[in-house]
Amino acid sequence: MNFNNNINTELGFDIFEDQYIESQGITTGSNYMFGNGYLGYRGTHVDGTKEDFAACIVSDTYDKADDKWRELCNAPNGLFLKLRANGKVLKVDDTLINYKRQLVLSGAMLKTTLEDETVIVNTERFASMDRLHVIAMKYTIIAKNDTSILIETGIDGDVWSINGEHFVEYNLDKSSDNLLTHTVTKEFGTDLYVAESTKVSGVEYKEEFIAENKKNMRNIELTIKSGDQVVVTKFVTIYSSNDSDTPKENALSLLAEVKTLGYKEVLRTHQIKWDEVWAKHDIRIKGNLRDETLTRFNLYHNIIHTPTHGLLPVGARGLSCQAYQGAAFWDQEIFNLPMYLYSNPEVAKNILMYRYNTLEGAREKATRLGYRGAFYAWISGKSGEELCPDFFFKDIITGRKIRNHFNIWQIHVSSDIAYTIWRYYEVTGDIDFVLDFGAEMMLDISLFLLTRSFYNVDKDRYEYIRLLGPDEYHENVDNNVFTNYQAKYTLEKTMEVFAMMEEKRPEELKILLDKLEISDRNIEIMKEMIDKIYIKETGKDKVIEQFDNYFQLEDVPPAELATRLIDKAEYWGWPNGIAVHTQVLKQADLIQLFVLHDDFDVDILRANFDYYEPRTEHGSSLSPAMYSIIASKVGYDEMAYEYFVKSCTVDLYNANKAISGGTFIGGIHTASCGAVWQMIIFGFAGYSVHENVLHFKPKMPAEWDGFDFSVHQRHNYLDVVVSEESIAVTSKVDNKESLTIDVYGERAEIKPGESIVIKL
Repeated sequence: MNFNNNINTELGFDIFEDQYIESQGITTGSNYMFGNGYLGYRGTHVDGTKEDFAACIVSDTYDKADDKWRELCNAPNGLFLKLRANGKVLKVDDTLINYKRQLVLSGAMLKTTLEDETVIVNTERFASMDRLHVIAMKYTIIAKNDTSILIETGIDGDVWSINGEHFVEYNLDKSSDNLLTHTVTKEFGTDLYVAESTKVSGVEYKEEFIAENKKNMRNIELTIKSGDQVVVTKFVTIYSSNDSDTPKENALSLLAEVKTLGYKEVLRTHQIKWDEVWAKHDIRIKGNLRDETLTRFNLYHNIIHTPTHGLLPVGARGLSCQAYQGAAFWDQEIFNLPMYLYSNPEVAKNILMYRYNTLEGAREKATRLGYRGAFYAWISGKSGEELCPDFFFKDIITGRKIRNHFNIWQIHVSSDIAYTIWRYYEVTGDIDFVLDFGAEMMLDISLFLLTRSFYNVDKDRYEYIRLLGPDEYHENVDNNVFTNYQAKYTLEKTMEVFAMMEEKRPEELKILLDKLEISDRNIEIMKEMIDKIYIKETGKDKVIEQFDNYFQLEDVPPAELATRLIDKAEYWGWPNGIAVHTQVLKQADLIQLFVLHDDFDVDILRANFDYYEPRTEHGSSLSPAMYSIIASKVGYDEMAYEYFVKSCTVDLYNANKAISGGTFIGGIHTASCGAVWQMIIFGFAGYSVHENVLHFKPKMPAEWDGFDFSVHQRHNYLDVVVSEESIAVTSKVDNKESLTIDVYGERAEIKPGESIVIKL
C-alpha cells in the first residue's frame, strides 16, 4: 500500500490510519506524537519498546552519553502497557480485525482502537497542556466473550537512545500504590523522576509488583465477562532536578493531585488550554479538508515542540526524538518564531529571551575562534555553547569522518537573531525589550560582525570570506549574498538601537559599551560598514550570483547529478560530495533572503526564482516553503501551491531523509512545520507591514474556496477572511488604535470593533 494514501482526515482536526505499516515505525511514531512543550511522547503503541522507537523526550535534560553528542534524554516510559487476553498478546499486526490510530489535533490526544477475536481495546493518551508534568491514559477493554486478562504495565526504563545510555543509575521504588523510577544522568548527574499510578475500574483484580532490569512493573490479573468492559486509567508525572530542587516530592505530590481530580477533570482543563491555543493560531481553509488538516497538523507540531515554560530552545526535531540534540539552529528564529510573533507575541519574546540568556555561550564561542562579540552557536542547547561537533557526517564509501564547518562558517546565525529582534520590535512596538535586552545582543553581534569581516583595501569594501550560507553544500565560499546582506541589515538596525539608547538611556548605554568593550572607533567602523559591506549587484539578466564564482561551477540539474551517486546515502556537500563543484543547491539561499526582506522588485524576484529553482535539490525540509512564498509573490500560483503541499507533507508523507551521511536525522521537522504558517500568511495572503501600514496581496490557491486567520500588530488583533472575490478584515473590539490596511494599493482605515471588506 502506498504510504501517502494511508493518511486520512476527519473534520479538519484529525489524522488517522486504518492500516499499520511496520516499516514506517520511525515516521509514524513522530507524526502521531503528543506533547506540551515540556515533553514529547512519540505516538507508538502502548506496548512499544525501544525496538519500536518508543520515547518520551523531556526538555532541559541535556546530557552526553558518548562524549560527543549532548542531547535530550528519553525518560523511562511510564505509559507502557502490554495486554494478554486468554494468554495471547494483543499485538498490532495483520491478525487484527479492526485497527485505527487517530491523532486529535484539537486537543493533542492520541486515540487507538485494536480489535481481535477476543477483545476490543480503545486507548486515549495526552500530555496535559494545563499541568505540563502530567501524562494521562485511559485504556478501555471490552470483552467479546468471557476472557481472562493479564495486564503488564508500569515504567519501562529500558529506553531507546540514539547515542548511548544516558542513565548511570536506576532506582526502582514503590510509594504506597504508586511506582517511582529514579534515574541519574551520566554527564551532569541530573536526577529524573517518573512516578506512575494505575487504577482499574469495573472489576475485581489481583495485582503483583515486579521491579527488575530497569523495569518497574505491576502485573494485573482479572476476568471479564462477554460484553462487559474494564477501564484502566494511568497517570504519569515527570520531574527533573533541573525543574525543581525537590523533583521526587513534586512528582509524587502532583500525582496525588491528579489522582484526586480524576481523568475526566484533568482532560477537561487540558482541553480548555488547547481551545485557547487554537483560538490564537488556527487557520481555517474552506473547500479543501485535506489542506486544512495538513495545515493544522503542522501548526500543532510547531506548538507542541515549543517550550513556553522556560528559556529553552525550539529543537530542529523538537521533542520527537534525540536527533539534532533537541537544540536550536537558525531555524528557531526564521521558521518557528514568526507564527508566534504575529499570533502570540509573548512566546516570540520568550524565544528571544532564550537567546539573551545564552549570550555568554555566544561570547565564549567568538573568543575561542579569535573574534570579539557574540557568535551564536550553530547548534545551541541550554547554555548556548556550541553543540555542533566538528565531524557531523561520515563518508559512506570510505567510512572516514567528514569535517564539516557548520559550527564555524555559518556566521549568519548571529545576524538572523539580530534580524528577528528588530522584527519583534517592528511588530510589537516593545521598546523596553529592545533597550533592556535587544541592544546588548545586537551590539555584541555587531561587534562580532566587525571583527569577523575582511577589509579589502584594494576595493575599499568589507567582505565576509570563508563562509557557509543557508545552502550547506557549498562550504568555504566568499561573499555569500544572504550572509552579507543579513550582516549589513544587522549593523544598520543596531545603529538605530544605538541612537535610541543615546536618546532614552544615555547612562545605561555608556555602561553597556564599557561592559562589551566597544569603543567610539568600533562604533565609527560599524557605521562605515553599513555603506561598505559588499553586496553583489544584479546582472543584466537581473540574476544575483549567490557567492563569488558560483557561476563558474558546473551547471547540472539535481536529478542528473543524483545519477553520479555511488551510494544513495552519500552526503552531497563538502568536501567531496557530488554537489560541491556544481551549481546544485541543497536548499533556498538567495530565495531565503527574498522571504526575509521585502526590498526587491518583483522582476528581480522572478529572474532569480527562475534561475535558482531548477538548481535546488531541496535536500532540506526548510526549502520548499521558501520557494512557495516567493512563487506567490511572482505570480507562479500553481507552483506556489505545489510547494505548499510538498512542505506540508514533509513528515506525513515521509518525504525527507531519515539518514544523511550515516547520521540519524529523523523525527518531526519543526522548522518546516512553522513555515506552513508563513506560506499561507506571507504567501497566499501576501501579508507584510511597512511603516505600520498592513499590506495584503491575496493570491489564494485555485484549490481553495477561502481561508481565514488572525494576526497581531502592536497589541492589535485582526481577523482576516480571504475569498475569491474579497478580503474582509475585522479589528477586535478591545484593540487600542486604528490601523491602516492596504490591499493592492487600495487603503482604508479600520477602527477597533470595525470591519471592512475590499473587493479583489
